[in-house]
Amino acid sequence: MLKFYFNGSPNPTKVALFLEESGLPFDPVAIDPRKGEQFTPEFLKINPNGKVPAIDDNGTIVFDSNAILLYLAEKTGKFLPAANVRGQTLSWLMFIATGLGPYSGQAVHFKHFAPKDQNHDYAHARYQFEGHRHYQILDDHLAKNRYMVGDAYSIVDMALWGWARMAAFVLGEDAPSKYPNVKRLVDEISARPAAARAIGLKDKFTFKAEMDDEARGNMFKHMKTKVA
Repeated sequence: MLKFYFNGSPNPTKVALFLEESGLPFDPVAIDPRKGEQFTPEFLKINPNGKVPAIDDNGTIVFDSNAILLYLAEKTGKFLPAANVRGQTLSWLMFIATGLGPYSGQAVHFKHFAPKDQNHDYAHARYQFEGHRHYQILDDHLAKNRYMVGDAYSIVDMALWGWARMAAFVLGEDAPSKYPNVKRLVDEISARPAAARAIGLKDKFTFKAEMDDEARGNMFKHMKTKVA
């Protein structure tokens, strides 16, 4: 059976959505980043980058959420846009993988977790700006399209949903209202029963709740690393 290494953060949740939507049997394996479980030798054999999500599909290892979505869609033949929009599929998947996701992650870090030192204001402003810029591109696209690619719900929408459902946490409480077309798609996906199951998967396991010194040390190793 497919093993799914995950936690409750946005990128694993988008893969959980696909698994729940497709009905593909899977064995969830919880990896708690606040405990440093992503850096165990066993997990680093699965993903040398030390991050979730990752899957082990009977010996085929795939990591990075968007790579996993594409792999699973091609494996099952489900939620993959038509061949004639393959270019758009890859383009928007990479836009989310290299833009929306990383900038959202950094925006969250500097908004909620980074120490307030002399460099904080600049970094915070940059990542908030880039976060909003990416959301505006998505909102403009969705003003003319019900879904991200083609005329049906697909892995590209799932990839978007993983982060966009957290827009208020990433960019502030007013962010969803600023991007109504993104919100419309997020709300549509969030209303699906599979989405509720994907979000609820983490509740079947116990993850460390405290953001204490141990958790910060495991999640933000650069804070205790001196750069020459």
